Amino acid sequence: MDIIIIDGLSFALPLFIMAIGGIYCEKSGVTMLAVEGLQGFGAFTGALVAVLISGFFSGNTPIPFYIAMLFAAVGGAVFALLHALLCLKFKANQVISGVVVNIMAMALTAYLTKLLNRVIFGATSDKFVLTVSSRISVPGLSKIPLLGAIFTNVYPFEFVIVVVAFAAWFVMYKTRFGMHLRACGDNPHAVDAAGRDVNKIRLSAILICGALSGLGGICFAYSISANFSSSIYVGYGYLAIAALIFGNWRILPTLGACLLFGFARSGGYRLVQVLQMPSSYQDLVMILPYALTLLLLVFFSKQNGSPRALGEIYDKGAR
Repeated sequence: MDIIIIDGLSFALPLFIMAIGGIYCEKSGVTMLAVEGLQGFGAFTGALVAVLISGFFSGNTPIPFYIAMLFAAVGGAVFALLHALLCLKFKANQVISGVVVNIMAMALTAYLTKLLNRVIFGATSDKFVLTVSSRISVPGLSKIPLLGAIFTNVYPFEFVIVVVAFAAWFVMYKTRFGMHLRACGDNPHAVDAAGRDVNKIRLSAILICGALSGLGGICFAYSISANFSSSIYVGYGYLAIAALIFGNWRILPTLGACLLFGFARSGGYRLVQVLQMPSSYQDLVMILPYALTLLLLVFFSKQNGSPRALGEIYDKGAR
C-alpha cells in the first residue's frame, strides 16, 4: 500500500499543478487545450538548461534541478504567448488554437532536440538525458503507519508543487486579481465596466497556465522518464484537463481527481508486480487513468458547470 501511495503522489502532483494552470486559464474565459504542448515545451527548455549547466556542478547537488524548474516555467509561459496571440489578438477559435499549439510544440521540440544534440553535444540523440531526482523522507512523519507513506521517498519537487498550489489557491480565491479573473470567465463585460482590462487579465491567466504546465512537465521528465524526449507527450496534458473538468474548475476537487488518476496508475503497476505478470502488461496499465477518465465522463459530465463565458471571444462593443 505504501508503494501505491508514494508512486501515486509522484504522478498526481505534477498532474495537479498542470490542472491548476488550466483552471486559471479557463476561469478567465479562455479555453485551454494546449496544456500538453506547454508542458512539453517547458520541459524542453528546463531540460536543455539542465544539460548545459550540469558540468558546472559536481556530485549529486540538486541545484541544476531547481534551475531547470525555473526555466521550465519560463519556457512554458513564453510558449503560451502563442496561444494568447492567436486567441486574444487575432480572435482565433480557441479550441483550434490549442490543438495547433500542441502539434507545433511536439514537432518543434523534437526537431530542436535533435539539432542541438548534434550541434552542441556532437550526438545523434533525440533526447536530453537527465538524472533521476533524488528522494527524501521526512524524519518522524515517515514512521507514521500508512500516512507516513506521504512523507516517504518524496521527490523534492512534490514539496515545491504543494507550496505553489497553495499560493495559486490563495491568489485565485483570496485576492482582488483572482476575483477579477473569475469574473472574466463569467461576465467579462462587468469586469470591463469596473475599469479592468479583460484581455490583460486573460493574458496573465494564459501565462500562469504556461508556467505551471512547464513546471509539471519538467517534474515528469525528472521522475517518470529521467530524460526529455517525445515520451513527455503521452497524454498527461489532456489528463490534467480531464481532472479540472471533473473537479468542476475548482482547485481542491481537482486535487481529488488527480489523486484518483495517480493511485489508479500506481495501483495497476503494483498489481502487475504482485501477480508476477509479464512486463508487457505494464504498458497496458498505462491506459488505466484514461479508462477511468471515460467512466467518470459518463457519470459526471452532465453535472459540470463551466465558466459561463468560456470559449467566447470578448468583444468590448457587444452587449
